[in-house]
Amino acid sequence: MTYTTQHTPRRTRPGFFMLPFALAARVFRPSRPGRLTDGAIESAQLARTVIGLAATIWMIYAYPMQESMSSFAKDKLAEILISTGVLVVVGPLTLVLFVAAARAPGRAVYVRRLSAPMTGFGALFASVLVLFLLLQNSGGARLAPQFGAFQIVFLLVALAAVLFAVPFGLASAFLCVHYVFRTGDVHEVLPPLLSPLLVWVMFGFQLADGSPVAAPQTVQLLFLVGPPLSVTLLSAWELRRLRTKFGVTIPGALHRGRRPTYG
Repeated sequence: MTYTTQHTPRRTRPGFFMLPFALAARVFRPSRPGRLTDGAIESAQLARTVIGLAATIWMIYAYPMQESMSSFAKDKLAEILISTGVLVVVGPLTLVLFVAAARAPGRAVYVRRLSAPMTGFGALFASVLVLFLLLQNSGGARLAPQFGAFQIVFLLVALAAVLFAVPFGLASAFLCVHYVFRTGDVHEVLPPLLSPLLVWVMFGFQLADGSPVAAPQTVQLLFLVGPPLSVTLLSAWELRRLRTKFGVTIPGALHRGRRPTYG
């Protein structure tokens, strides 16, 4: 009998400028051992993201802009930050309701898994807190004199903290929305349940904001309704695939069905 060993590829450490993005990806990407993954679901999510990005680029170049590109970029950044804010409120509430609705012994399992989304929440809160303390009303400059002879050292450390926290915070906001605050580490049914709620909330903000391009009403309506509708349909398909391929259902996840499923 012969044995073969699988050699894992050697990981290269990211440089300083890539470290915030690499750390954000590590913090917010679901990584629970044994978590169900499906290539078809991941491919469908990637395809939807690529199609949405391509459609946005086409719309910008096909029709005249009603605002500057910098304003458009700021609006998109604001949408990501608003989505993150919505998740900060809705995510923990959904997790509490999910764990409370689950019957034993599933409830104890899900409570232990809450450490994953809580890690993401803590990292995001820490980055926002650092930026607030150091940048709000020049907080870093006002604190420096209190360190006396070491104020230069403090200013260098504060500068490094800001240079790290800014890209880490932006990457965290994007990944937080993309991975739905790592709720998949608690159970696989949670991301497809939360995603439609998030995009329909953003639909309300976009409805009040108006279209960034001077496009026909039909095109504006398509780009307004298309994203939340496509996410909702994709989430419904994902829940159906989890049920048909893996036997994972919402009642089973709550241990209220015939076949309990931990995920």
